[in-house]
Amino acid sequence: MRTVRRSALIDRPAPEPSALPRRAPLPAHHPEPVLDVVVPVHNEETDLESCVRRLHAHLGETFPYAFRITIADNASTDATPRIAARLAAELPGTDWFRLTEKGRGRALHTAWSRSRAPVLAYLDVDLSTDLAALLPLVAPLISGHSDIAIGTRLARGSQVVRGPKREIISRCYNGLLRSTLAVGFSDAQCGFKAVRRDVAERLLPLVEDREWFFDTELLVIAERAGLRIHEVPVDWVDDPDSRVHILSTALADLRGMARLGRALAGGRLPLAALRRSGGDLDGELPAGLARQVVRFAAVGAASTLCYLLLYTLLRPATGAQAANALALLASAIANTAANRRLTFGVRGRDGALRHQLKGLAAFAVGLALTSGSLAVLHHAAPAAGRRVELVTLIAANLAATLLRFLLFRAWVFPARRTTGPVSP
Repeated sequence: MRTVRRSALIDRPAPEPSALPRRAPLPAHHPEPVLDVVVPVHNEETDLESCVRRLHAHLGETFPYAFRITIADNASTDATPRIAARLAAELPGTDWFRLTEKGRGRALHTAWSRSRAPVLAYLDVDLSTDLAALLPLVAPLISGHSDIAIGTRLARGSQVVRGPKREIISRCYNGLLRSTLAVGFSDAQCGFKAVRRDVAERLLPLVEDREWFFDTELLVIAERAGLRIHEVPVDWVDDPDSRVHILSTALADLRGMARLGRALAGGRLPLAALRRSGGDLDGELPAGLARQVVRFAAVGAASTLCYLLLYTLLRPATGAQAANALALLASAIANTAANRRLTFGVRGRDGALRHQLKGLAAFAVGLALTSGSLAVLHHAAPAAGRRVELVTLIAANLAATLLRFLLFRAWVFPARRTTGPVSP
């Protein structure tokens, strides 16, 4: 039994990380365990043994490489340490250690920092996630295709059984992440994740949280650094005996979002140094952004001409405000459809209605700006002519277009570094 005390967990200033090398597949005959699956536990004497035995049997039957299971006991006060020690003695490839402080993030940070396996994973002890998704989770990391893999309960293909309260909380949390930190991944808190060790070695010194926000912080930093995140739809059944205190966890998560947002806005995280050198993402982000700006501008120019034509035709019959609203609505629908396909490369009918509804929300911002500018103009200069109106509307539309592009990129069509299953 190894006990890791607080003195061993004191954060030290991390050196500036070097760029990650290009991803490469792991060799077919790896001399040591390829996968280290961590099971963080706190007072889990009821579920621990059945979980670990079931996990060990599953890996022995389905995983084609050597593996290790690490039980990370964080300050349990029941029989959990004794059960963990017995399992480690009985099951080959099973280890355990004990921390003197609570915190799932603390347990994962410690376990992943000390492991030498090239692929690191963790899952919740209640086994809410079907273990059939474990091989698809780690396969793209073993093959060198991706840097991080996460299970998602919110993607098409996931089968989820849980109460409405937890469903609403989960969707609100992930929606808040998308709106505040502009993330592209769909499910930050599913207890089913894996990461390549070379990536973890760079990311862990940057992750401050040691509790429930640990997962989210690691994913946000990884995504902002341009690392590839693979998502796996999972079958998931809610554990009615969950120990998570929703209110205190939610408040801690909000504080974590605020702290991380300030760090990102202030440029305090060395994101550029985390990108792959010579890899498939070199130059991709600036080039992709440039292409999107050009295509969005072209679509916007066409939409603006359509808008001005409609406004000119409708103005005599409906008045300025009604003509502005109707013309902007029609051009906004066409604009969202064109940008969906041409600017952001989304094809097919899946999500089209959702994209249009979000596009209309962005349209509402444009309507407020343009209608507000007309109201200010008519109040300041009641005798202003049609040309002045058009100039005012063009200026307001330019401001609305910039804001709409930011909303489209971060919220309506967020970039997702996700792919389908990859076999090792």
